[in-house]
Amino acid sequence: MHDIKWIRDNAAAFEAALVSRNMASAAAAGLVAELLGLDDERRRMIALSQGGQEERNRLSKEIGQAMANKDAALAEALKARVAQLKDDMEGAAGMEKSAIAALDKALSEAPNIPLAEVPHGADEHGNVEARVVGVKPVFPAGFAPKEHFEIGESLGMMDFEAAAKMSGARFVVLKGALARLERALGQFMLDLHVDQHGYTEVNPPILVRDEAMFGTAQLPKFREDQFRAGTDFWLIPTAEVPLTNLVRESILDEKQLPMRVTALTPCFRAEAGAAGRDTRGMIRQHQFAKVEMVSIAAPEQSLAEHERMTACAEEVLKRLGLHFRTVTLCTGDMGFASQKTYDIEVWLPGQNRFREISSCSVCGDFQARRMNARCRPAGGKATRFVHTLNGSGVAVGRALIAVLENYQQPDGSVMIPEALRAYMGGMEKIPPRA
Repeated sequence: MHDIKWIRDNAAAFEAALVSRNMASAAAAGLVAELLGLDDERRRMIALSQGGQEERNRLSKEIGQAMANKDAALAEALKARVAQLKDDMEGAAGMEKSAIAALDKALSEAPNIPLAEVPHGADEHGNVEARVVGVKPVFPAGFAPKEHFEIGESLGMMDFEAAAKMSGARFVVLKGALARLERALGQFMLDLHVDQHGYTEVNPPILVRDEAMFGTAQLPKFREDQFRAGTDFWLIPTAEVPLTNLVRESILDEKQLPMRVTALTPCFRAEAGAAGRDTRGMIRQHQFAKVEMVSIAAPEQSLAEHERMTACAEEVLKRLGLHFRTVTLCTGDMGFASQKTYDIEVWLPGQNRFREISSCSVCGDFQARRMNARCRPAGGKATRFVHTLNGSGVAVGRALIAVLENYQQPDGSVMIPEALRAYMGGMEKIPPRA
């Protein structure tokens, strides 16, 4: 959510930022005009209400004077005017409320604006590589690396057919060592972030109300990408939603910041816009596990916290011995609520390309305004909105995919990364199916 005062004072810059996010120039200009027009109406209704209150106060004094002067006729006339004014003010209050709601709705549908340092671009081709870590695995001559679903099915531990019978497409049943490997990955990530990166583990609800989804900007724009649970709840698409909403409608002491929390949860996405994409395998599922990191920071802390959070996600892949790169997303490829985003892409030999495994974003006060989350400096009275950050630390299913593809062996077995062996009961290798 944006500050309408900032938009009014920086209308040209706001319009240019919308254009940089692939909004057509005419549409951007129209949105700015609409927002300012709604704000004008809001201001007019506020002025009308204030004017009515001032008039009512003045008339009340005149009624007192008329009664003191024993001018009953004038007093009654003034009382009638006050009664009429009360009706007018109630109508104005209703119009003011409607004007505020219309403005808030329009503001809620406008995306966050990129930081000045974000590269300009129309789509993923405009993203800029920040760094590359590690090297591609080397396989024996003549061996063509398989994709994860080929490996999992050959092991007899990845069953898409059984999942489809129960739930339809984009689900999977993991069995045996692969089920344990997925669990091991999640536990490894949690332990790393809690024990070494200073995050507090949280076990949050995975059912949330409209207000929570609105606070992190999944609603209203991305309603079709979500799973509804009954009439009152949504299944979370990411633990970003409950973790960030921990501070909704709160005023934090700035000495508490940055506040860092993490959670391992199931996540649910309808993938409404992904028809025909990644239909084989586990890359794009309706249900998946993810370790999420969320930071709540003071405004001057947020950019440094963004770099730190990204480094925490990268460390997961370093410990797993996976080759990856980190890219800065361009203006046309960023998420709706983001000011700046780093995507971490892991190398998948079976696909012979990098695929996203983590996305770390700084959102400024965009989500905080939607949640009314503020902070107060020590000894100060004035409050200001906090800054929020979120990042995958990392997507567990995609980490499983990366381990399978990078650690596969020509005989059909899969080596276990050293960092995970303690979580696997000392197992060093998943043997091929006999």
